[in-house]
Amino acid sequence: PHPAQGGTMRAPIIGAVAGQLVAAGFTSVRFNFRGVGESTGTHDGGIAEVSDVAAVVGFAEDTGSVRGITGWSFGGAVSLIWQAQTASDLTYVGIAPPVASPLTPGLPDADALAVARRLFIVGERDQFVDAPDLVAYAHRIGAEVEVYAGSDHFFVFKHDRLAADVVGFLADERVDQA
Repeated sequence: PHPAQGGTMRAPIIGAVAGQLVAAGFTSVRFNFRGVGESTGTHDGGIAEVSDVAAVVGFAEDTGSVRGITGWSFGGAVSLIWQAQTASDLTYVGIAPPVASPLTPGLPDADALAVARRLFIVGERDQFVDAPDLVAYAHRIGAEVEVYAGSDHFFVFKHDRLAADVVGFLADERVDQA
């Protein structure tokens, strides 16, 4: 969620996804972007926040294997920008990242992204993300996309389904540790 609009790692969607990931045997890392909660720094409109994603992925890589990356709204956009800047081929799930918004940097061009498994999830009635634009973008970059009928940007009453879809997509890449 967008830091300037009150978005934090404690948003119910983020909690639902993290909880189901842990229940499925994954390790999950949630974080606040710079200037949110107890995080230091100042919001930078999605530019310096790419470094926040890099730091969290680096931490996760140092403490275990990273199976994928996911983010909601602003976090989904910044995570995909990080993938473009680093040529990351991690599996990605973007939950309603805006294709174009005055509050968020635009999503990267297809040729800037390494080949990776990607899924976008968006509500049919999202008030911040134009669902047809995100569907078209997903097709341009070879990603899967799921549009939730009747749902908005906050996926009211759909958190469990949303989290299950994220876990299911990431689980295809999961390596069981014996």
